[in-house]
Amino acid sequence: MKSLLILVLISFCWAEHHSGNSTLYHDRIILIHENGPRLTVEVEQTKVVSHRGGNATLPCKFVHDSVSAGTATHKIRIKWTKLTSDYLKEVDVFVSMGHHRRSYGSYQGRVYLQRASDNDASLVITDITLEDYGRYKCEVIEGLEDDTAVVSLDLQGVVFPFFPRIGRYNLNFLEAQQACQDQDSIIASFDQLYDAWRLGLDWCNAGWLSDGSVQYPITNPREPCGGKNTVPGVRNYGYRDKDKGRYDVFCFTSNFKGRFYYLIHPTKLTYDEAVQACINDGSQIAKVGQMYAAWKLLNYDRCDGGWLADGSVRYPISRPRRRCSPDEAAVRFVGFPDKKHKLYGVYCYKEQQY
Repeated sequence: MKSLLILVLISFCWAEHHSGNSTLYHDRIILIHENGPRLTVEVEQTKVVSHRGGNATLPCKFVHDSVSAGTATHKIRIKWTKLTSDYLKEVDVFVSMGHHRRSYGSYQGRVYLQRASDNDASLVITDITLEDYGRYKCEVIEGLEDDTAVVSLDLQGVVFPFFPRIGRYNLNFLEAQQACQDQDSIIASFDQLYDAWRLGLDWCNAGWLSDGSVQYPITNPREPCGGKNTVPGVRNYGYRDKDKGRYDVFCFTSNFKGRFYYLIHPTKLTYDEAVQACINDGSQIAKVGQMYAAWKLLNYDRCDGGWLADGSVRYPISRPRRRCSPDEAAVRFVGFPDKKHKLYGVYCYKEQQY
């Protein structure tokens, strides 16, 4: 028993004596040299502005540090995705690795890398659609190194409020999305509504936005619209139940490739006659979004009420004057007249011929 105790004490003292031994200590440690990232992604600008039917280049470049720049052995993988409004999902747009390249979904055949230099990962988008609006992420991967940057694609265009023939506050979220599509537009984002408010949009009825929130812009505070003593701004109802909530909608549209015009006709027309008159002229009855785009982007001006595809009667005024929107440039809304008995002119839209 005494011999065993002596052996334990000797072992303890030997271990304590050698605890400062550098050779034994280094055998038990992994040294990590932290020199920062070897790969970084940079963008020259965070926002690019284009329009429907146009092209855009989303800038993105990757930079190696001086240590790794000349010794890279891994293939560079470049991936572009589109961020959704809830920031939780991403939509694949384009992937490139070596000679392998792939585009996805509606971007097929419309996107490619600019490749102006060896470290250029900029994405070119052609024949831009309304749905292309949004935020894009550029991700560059080399081995275990990766970095990302985000670029926004903004579109020139116009935001307009919309409600259907059955009346105000009758659209749930999915119906609101469809209503905008039916009028040659998409449901507007908050950023688009905010920009429109800054340019003077004032509308006292709440409408859906693309993120599922319900808001409305007020430039002239008044009692029925949040209160007379409140400050101007975009009023926010918050996020509403997309199935049960019933509101109007704010739509966004941009340039179009075609001709918007008021049809010169010897007589006024019922709705069905107006539809047929446009067809006889080689076109189709115009949509609300097309009137707003012509008014805002082409300064279209006409002081004649005319039928549109949704059954409404409107007219666009870019030069305010007496009897034709005397106080402001606007698309004037006459209403939803009786389609069978009320007589008006008609606005038509003809697709551009290639």
